Amino acid sequence: MLLNASGCLDGLTAPDVARSLDGFVTKTITPEPREGSPPIRIAETDAGMLNSIGLANPGRERFLAESLPRLRELGVPLWVSVGGFSAAEYAETCGALEGVEAIELNLSCPNVDEASESAAAIVAACRAATTLPLYAKLSPSAWDIAEAARAVEAAGADGLSLVNTLRGLALDRRTLLPRLGRGTGGYSGPALKPVALAAVYACSAVVGIPIVGMGGVQSGLDALELIAAGASAVALGTILFSDPAAPARIRSELAAEAYGRDLGHPLDARGVAHSSLQIIVSHSDNRGQKKPGNGRKLPA
Repeated sequence: MLLNASGCLDGLTAPDVARSLDGFVTKTITPEPREGSPPIRIAETDAGMLNSIGLANPGRERFLAESLPRLRELGVPLWVSVGGFSAAEYAETCGALEGVEAIELNLSCPNVDEASESAAAIVAACRAATTLPLYAKLSPSAWDIAEAARAVEAAGADGLSLVNTLRGLALDRRTLLPRLGRGTGGYSGPALKPVALAAVYACSAVVGIPIVGMGGVQSGLDALELIAAGASAVALGTILFSDPAAPARIRSELAAEAYGRDLGHPLDARGVAHSSLQIIVSHSDNRGQKKPGNGRKLPA
């Protein structure tokens, strides 16, 4: 399953791109409208991109009345990204949502102040407010992201989204001043992939809930690696800014990468990085072969 990472695609201005995905994830919605961070909000770097959008959004009331009905017309499953500055704010928005595929709880935006409650406390409050599937989006900056994953699973999360952006800084090469109006921003792009792989790998070893892997995906092989680390679905982020046709291309490449490893379906590779059998590509016929690995069992 291919999704977009929240905030990386406007489904109303690019509906054809949204429809090329298996599900569309909205920009994060907060109870009150937010103008976001001051410009400049986006800066390219040598190996990725920094953004400091600051959760700009129309607020819960306008989203429910205006945006959500229009997004339903896309005809694809909708995931709503929910943010807030307290557990009660998260829960109120979750309780107001109905008829969507899932809710993604943005628990780790690097561009705004976080709620004082723990991620697990926020998930527990939202679990009490809704029966819809809840996916907790965690920060790769967590000291022990596997422990955070265990905590949100115990609190009622139905899945994880891994990972959000990392806080980063870019300076103007002439003035040596920050290039973003807010100073720092969320770092994404190709350099984030090893961080995402490590997070998915660590969390999939300790939880039994599905994981949406994201971070630095540019190709079908990138997607397959996240699946091998333990993801059940993959989200595309920064690549959508430069290549709106990426969903179809990556879907095709992913199928080819799976076929080249003698897999009937890309998800047949799920968790193989934890397995005692490692899949390699034969140099002779480009078909999959297996060889002994590290002895760990494939997760269920």
